Amino acid sequence: MPGLVFPSGSFAAYLFDCDGTIADSMPIHHQAWLEALAPHGCEFTDEDFYGWAGMTTERIVELLNRKYGLRMPVTEVFEAKEAAYHRLLPGVRGVPEVVTALRDAPPRTKRAVVSGSPRASVEKTLAFLGLRGYVDEIVAAEDYARPKPAPEPFLTAATRLGVEPSRCLVFEDAVLGIESARAAGMQWVLVDPRALRAGRQDP
Repeated sequence: MPGLVFPSGSFAAYLFDCDGTIADSMPIHHQAWLEALAPHGCEFTDEDFYGWAGMTTERIVELLNRKYGLRMPVTEVFEAKEAAYHRLLPGVRGVPEVVTALRDAPPRTKRAVVSGSPRASVEKTLAFLGLRGYVDEIVAAEDYARPKPAPEPFLTAATRLGVEPSRCLVFEDAVLGIESARAAGMQWVLVDPRALRAGRQDP
């Protein structure tokens, strides 16, 4: 059965993306987006949704406006999407392999969640999964100026934890997140919830 592949070495901190990494929540987020965009007649293809994973909600609205020649109000769509996600939250499940890595991190390993989602969304997801108590810091969309793939989100987490970037291990499902980790000088573990899910179903 496939699982997570860890790089060699020891680390002082584990930095986890939230959606698609700790939480198998990307299909729920996509559904929330489609509900929020429907009144505006806007599409959001699977290709764009997963290709833009890791971007902030505001940035995604800007890109959709540009792609489809629309003028959707960013704040209105943002609020509608977040409200839909919170309503759909009971459908979210944790990614077991990542949840285990979070809960069973080596002694004295610091843990942070570094997300492109708003803090309220991250807090609610972690609380719903019963994981908030395992996290020392949350770095959310409100906490940095330059989102993934820039290194700022992960560097902010390292600074708050008091750990050198080279001693941090990142868990990520998105290309933008991996690029962000690499730019921050950190090693990473690639998380593919769909492949992990399929592997668990193999006899």
